[in-house]
Amino acid sequence: MKPILLIVYHSQSGNTTRLAEAVLEGAAEIDAIETRLQSAFDTSIEDLAACAGLLLGTPENFGTMSGAVKDFFDRTFYPLENQLTNLPYGIFISCGNDGRGAVREIQRIAQGYPFKQVAEPIIARGEVTAAHLVDC
Repeated sequence: MKPILLIVYHSQSGNTTRLAEAVLEGAAEIDAIETRLQSAFDTSIEDLAACAGLLLGTPENFGTMSGAVKDFFDRTFYPLENQLTNLPYGIFISCGNDGRGAVREIQRIAQGYPFKQVAEPIIARGEVTAAHLVDC
């Protein structure tokens, strides 16, 4: 059985969906892993517990992650606290302005599981461009 790379995201405008699909496309090039793309609301404790790596995508709303991604953390944190030590993770953000607030808040929560960040966050500011999709 191949290790699972779980891509969890939320999107309202479609920008984060475009980024998530680019992440999925890039990950699909690696034959050694199984990649799953799931909305934050549809991702369960069991999904997170079964993965070998996690990529989180969110728009920045009011200077932080979307409510859907926060809900994902709220539902999974205590049941899995200290069970996913050093789970590799990365972040991709779509935002109209800054994006750093969403990154900061995700990193703070991820430290509590604790996860291990293995890539610099990708922040797509403004309209999603071809360069953002390549980065993902």
